[in-house]
Amino acid sequence: MDWTDLIDTAFKMAGNSNQANRAEAVRTVEASVIGGEKPVASTAGRHPDHFRKGVLVLTTHRLLFLKDGKPPVPVPLAAVTDAAVARTKLNREVLTVVALTGSHRFEDVAKAEVFAEQVREAARLARTSPPAPAPAPGSPAGEQLIGQLERLAALRASGALTDEEFTLAKQRLLG
Repeated sequence: MDWTDLIDTAFKMAGNSNQANRAEAVRTVEASVIGGEKPVASTAGRHPDHFRKGVLVLTTHRLLFLKDGKPPVPVPLAAVTDAAVARTKLNREVLTVVALTGSHRFEDVAKAEVFAEQVREAARLARTSPPAPAPAPGSPAGEQLIGQLERLAALRASGALTDEEFTLAKQRLLG
């Protein structure tokens, strides 16, 4: 499966047939791929801050949320501790991904149970696989890494993470 197949699958689930949006989503994902990252699965869902559905893309390294050609919202899999599904009348299937970088909620997720299981398995593999070398500062992936480290430091400063949890999460990110 390649990136185009992954995006097409999610767009079909979302009921979105706009070819320009599909092409933009593929370009966005391909531009943000980190070394050795491969596509795993995709589905459609809505972030609580958005009305229309976007695309959830699971890779070997991250979970990405794509919406309207904006930069993807990344969740590093090595930091994911849980992925759970709840059902509500208003938002249907709600996927909650809990990570050391924060909790992420996606509503009206297509095939949420299957996707949650794929996220849990990919996260388990990401935690047990040897990490890839850290990207160079100044590169898009390097800037993303710096942002993730800053968020971890803020979580530790706020008391949301213990020093031990912070050190472990930092080691996972840096390899």
